[in-house]
Amino acid sequence: MIQIRPVSDLRNKFPEIESIVNNGSPVYLTKNGYGAMVVLSLEEYASLTDSVEMKLDEADRQAAATNARLSHETVFSRARNAVHGK
Repeated sequence: MIQIRPVSDLRNKFPEIESIVNNGSPVYLTKNGYGAMVVLSLEEYASLTDSVEMKLDEADRQAAATNARLSHETVFSRARNAVHGK
């Protein structure tokens, strides 16, 4: 179940939020009824960002190995096709 809490719970109910986050679920915090931030465990955050860092490193290596460049139209077209399974 999605955990949506007021940001004041971060201060007032930290152990409860910490337990939820450590069990692998994000906690969405609101301020004045609007989304303000998401709290994640370090492990969850790392799993989200590690693949991005790896892909950026791969792109840097490919760019250094060749002078060939793709237009933004080609890049976005390929990305859309990958997302939509084409």
